[in-house]
Amino acid sequence: MTLTRRSALAAAALTVPALARAQGGWPKQSVRFVVPFAPGGTSEIVARTIANELSKQLGQTVYVENKGGGAGLPAMQDVAKAVPDGHTIILGHVGSLAVNPYIFPNQPYDVNKDFVPVTLLAKVPNLFVIHPDVPANNFKEFVAYAKRNPGKLNYGSAGNASAGHLAMEYLKLVTGMFITHIPYRGTGPQLTDLLAGRTQASSAGLPALLPHIKSGKLKAIAVGTPQRLPALPDVPTVAEMGFKDFETSQWYGILAPAGTPRDIVKRLQEESLKALKSNSVTERFASDSAVGGGGPPEEFAAFIAQQQKVWKEIVSRAGIKPD
Repeated sequence: MTLTRRSALAAAALTVPALARAQGGWPKQSVRFVVPFAPGGTSEIVARTIANELSKQLGQTVYVENKGGGAGLPAMQDVAKAVPDGHTIILGHVGSLAVNPYIFPNQPYDVNKDFVPVTLLAKVPNLFVIHPDVPANNFKEFVAYAKRNPGKLNYGSAGNASAGHLAMEYLKLVTGMFITHIPYRGTGPQLTDLLAGRTQASSAGLPALLPHIKSGKLKAIAVGTPQRLPALPDVPTVAEMGFKDFETSQWYGILAPAGTPRDIVKRLQEESLKALKSNSVTERFASDSAVGGGGPPEEFAAFIAQQQKVWKEIVSRAGIKPD
């Protein structure tokens, strides 16, 4: 064997363990997956569905920690300051990533500099629902009633800059109706008051609302997607009701603190894609009319930038402010 060949084999032998360590060294402990809302909403459903599969795949527990309140700012700040070693991640969404920068100009972090996008997990349809006591049977009747009674109706949301808050404010903008916003610390708490009739309307993701629609405790009047949903084929889209190009959906993805090693980010994205392809996740997402993601970090970063551009204009036109 020549010296050159022996040297090459020796280098290869050293390289293989090094690559194995890079891939196999993480995670060394449980992974904290922060959700910036109280339990009971779509965000938690998405996070727990993925966390369960990641725990199986990684051999370490990926546990969901709900940290609601403050429009997600406390949760985001917590993760921004966390050790960037891949053991703390956060569920980012339309509010925290694409809207908060424009309604909270003095955030204690920069969403584009203090976090690294990992992957988009899911896009979930927004539904618009009302309590059965509201004297309206469909979307047009609801809008007409609200316009005849400005300020009489209240709608709840999972909090300032939550997907439901944004969807309702966008709807108010295009329809010209006025409904008072009541922010809560998550979808679960706001649904409690909606079901009790203390608020009259809401917008949230299909997973959190569908059981109450099927039981007759809530009335679905419209969906925010361009097409009707297979789970609710009789419920029209807002665009069908004469508001062309209206579209709003919830989306969720994983972010890590800035400085997290690229090999860990890549591994987390690859494991997330694997989880999204598992039977348990695909079946759950199909039942919720959710569209799975799983693309590379660069793709998620570009999507966030595009959404920031869209919502910057909507925030300005609608005058969305924290309540």
